[in-house]
Amino acid sequence: MADTDEAYVLRPVGRVVSPLTDAASAPRQGDEGTPAAWLVFDTSVERALRDLSVGAELLVLTWLDRARRDVLAVHPRGDESRPETGVFSTRSPHRPNPIGLHRVRVLAVDGLRVQVADLEALDGTPVLDVKPVLGAVNER
Repeated sequence: MADTDEAYVLRPVGRVVSPLTDAASAPRQGDEGTPAAWLVFDTSVERALRDLSVGAELLVLTWLDRARRDVLAVHPRGDESRPETGVFSTRSPHRPNPIGLHRVRVLAVDGLRVQVADLEALDGTPVLDVKPVLGAVNER
């Protein structure tokens, strides 16, 4: 792959509002005891939210703004007894493009605010996009 100066512009559509403020004490995955959190969206995407409903399962893409971008290998889950593994084989937030992928469940919808379960992102994390979890082919 040739070097390129091509750049991509990502604009957050919202931010995470969560009691989680410190990566060191936050659960590593959403299903490991995370508190409920809010996705607070910009007014410019209000129409995009109109069909979200309680109980829906979503994939939330975030920009892990406090992650390191120079890390290419880690000990999984920070456990030094485990062999070093390339970040593309892990869920480490530290990676060349720190995009977070979170499967969440909608608990409440209140205008530009969507409360979700199972989100391990820290307070203030930029939200890049939201997509539904797809069901079986005949349900799409």
